[in-house]
Amino acid sequence: MAERLLIVCAALAGLLGVAFSAMATHLTGAGTLEVSASFLLFHAATLLGLSALLMGAHVGRRIGLLAGFVLLVGLVLFSGDLALRALAGRAMFANAAPTGGVLLMLGWVGIGVSAFVRR
Repeated sequence: MAERLLIVCAALAGLLGVAFSAMATHLTGAGTLEVSASFLLFHAATLLGLSALLMGAHVGRRIGLLAGFVLLVGLVLFSGDLALRALAGRAMFANAAPTGGVLLMLGWVGIGVSAFVRR
């Protein structure tokens, strides 16, 4: 069930990544929106890949799921803050993007660690 939630969130990240990329082509000074879109798109693929690894029992389930959800929260904070800045001219909250970036890095570490812990 948790793997399916990661897949749905990956699809949403992909959808928003494409939409933000399209918007960025029409907005002046939309550099932060382009970065947000890029992060959404490549982390969408990452979440799909991680879900496949989890379903195939190629990585440790607990650490893999934790890593996936840490990535997801980091993605919401990082890409969400950048998109909000580009589209609404305001931040999500102070340090949302840097906090999200740190969580993204921790999520990647978690994926690496999960490779050494099997079901």
